[in-house]
This record gives sequence, structure tokens and C-alpha cells, in this order.
Amino acid sequence: MEQAENDKTGVMGQAPCDSQAALRQGLLDEIKRLKRFSNRGLWALSLFLLLSMLAWREFWFLPAPQSVIQALGAPPTPLMISLVLVLYTFSAIILSLSRMMAGLRHPSSFCHVGYLAGFYLFYYFAEALADNYWAVFGAGFTILCLESYRIWTFCSDQVGKRTEQLAFLDRNGRLPPEEDSPEL
Repeated sequence: MEQAENDKTGVMGQAPCDSQAALRQGLLDEIKRLKRFSNRGLWALSLFLLLSMLAWREFWFLPAPQSVIQALGAPPTPLMISLVLVLYTFSAIILSLSRMMAGLRHPSSFCHVGYLAGFYLFYYFAEALADNYWAVFGAGFTILCLESYRIWTFCSDQVGKRTEQLAFLDRNGRLPPEEDSPEL
């Protein structure tokens, strides 16, 4: 009978240990995931640089602009494309800065690469890519560097919080209380 009670307390005493180990492993997995996610902006920037190299070579693998114009019709004028590029650039910068200030997790870097590819292509089909290459490149590099920094700072902040939670868990055997309400 005494052996059965010892087995019960051993199993019951083990439950908090298992829970603590699961919490610890969860925090370690979250830290790993955040460290991987922090490179997302750099991957998007690398993809944009590859796209820019193709645009620099004037998209040698695409059909000639004249054949596409015959099939689809006239592209927008370079002035119209430039106005939309300026509008897009300022909008993307303002959105990125507002997300940074709010501390939001928003993985939007690859969307920007797609939008910038569209600008390269519009200029290509308008036969104005040579004159406007540096405008798209400068806008894209600025937006993607800002996005990369935003994602990196968000992840660094979250890794710091998870590391603090991990240290608290190791010291006290539980997670720290949530700090939802500001203290006055």
C-alpha cells in the first residue's frame, strides 16, 4: 500500500515538471521561430536585388514590348507610372513606420517585391525602363530596407521577451504574469 502511495506522489509530483518542461520547450521553439522569421526582410531584399538585375538587363527573356502592346493595348504613360510609384513609395513607408511604432507582426515584405516587379514591368512595356530604372530601384531598396529593419526589430524585441520569460520560468517554475494593464 505504501508503495502505491509513493507511485501516486511520484506521478503527481512529476506533472509540474512535465508542464515546466513543455513550457520551456515551447519558449525555445518560439525563440527559434522568431530568429528564422527575422531574416524574412533580408530574403525579400535579396529577391528584389535579383529582380533588379533582370530589369537592368531589360528582361531579356520577356517578349519585346511592341508585341505585348499589340496584344494588350497601349501601356500607361511613364509620367502616370511615375506618379503611382511616388504614391506607392510614400504609402509603403508610412505603413511600415506605423507598423513599427505599433509593434505589429506583419510579414509583408514579399508583397512589396511583387509591387516593385509590376513597376519594372510597366516601365519595360512603356519602353521607359532605362530612364526610370533608378527610381524603382531606389524606392524598392528604401522600402525593403525599412521593412527588413521593422521585422528585425520586432523579432529582436520578441526574442528578448521570450528570453526573459524563460529565465523567469527557470527561477520560479512558472511563467511571469501578463502585463496587460499599465501601472500608474
